[in-house]
Amino acid sequence: MRELDETDIVILRLLASDGRRSYSEIGERVDLTPPAVSDRVSRLQEAGVIRQFTIEVDHGTLREGTPVLVRVTPASGETERVRTALADADATEHLFTTAGGEIVAFARTTTTAVHEWVAETVEPAAVDDTTVDLVADTEWTASVDPAGFALDCAECGNTVTAEGTSTVVGDDLEHFCCESCEAAFREQYEAFEAAAEEA
Repeated sequence: MRELDETDIVILRLLASDGRRSYSEIGERVDLTPPAVSDRVSRLQEAGVIRQFTIEVDHGTLREGTPVLVRVTPASGETERVRTALADADATEHLFTTAGGEIVAFARTTTTAVHEWVAETVEPAAVDDTTVDLVADTEWTASVDPAGFALDCAECGNTVTAEGTSTVVGDDLEHFCCESCEAAFREQYEAFEAAAEEA
C-alpha cells in the first residue's frame, strides 16, 4: 500500500465537504481524468480509508426547537446511565463525553425550560450539576488531516510506508509494513484456521 499523497488528501477533503461531488469536478480540481479519480477513490475504499459515503442532515430544517448545549456532571458511577438517557432522547442530536467525565449534549428542545427537560430525561439522582447554554449558530466541518491517515501494520503495529504491502487474508484486507510481517501474520492465520478445522 502506497502512502497517501497530496492528491489523495485533496480528493478526501473534496468528498468530505460534498460526498455527491462528481469525479469530473474533482478531476478538474486535482488535474486528473475522471477515471483516474475513480481509481484513486476505489483504492482508498479498498484500503479502508473511505468506509462509506453518507449524507449530513440539517436537523434544524426538519425539526422545531431551541438549539441548546447541555453540560451534565453525572453523580459518581452514573456516567453510563446519564449518557444512555441523553442519547435516547429524541431532542438530542449530538452527544459527547469529555475527558473529565462530563456529558455534553447538543439538543433542540421544544420547551424553554431546558432544566426541566433534563430532569424528565435523566433521573435527577444521577446528576450532580447541569448547565445550559443557548446556541446561536452551529457548523460541522469534516476534518481531513494527512497525519490522521497513517495505516498500521496488522502484525507489528508500525506505520505502513510506501515499502509496505496490502493483501486479503481470510475475508479482510490487511496492511503490513514489510513482507516479513505479512508472512508472519499469514502463517499465524493459517495455524488458527487449521486448529479450528481440527476442533
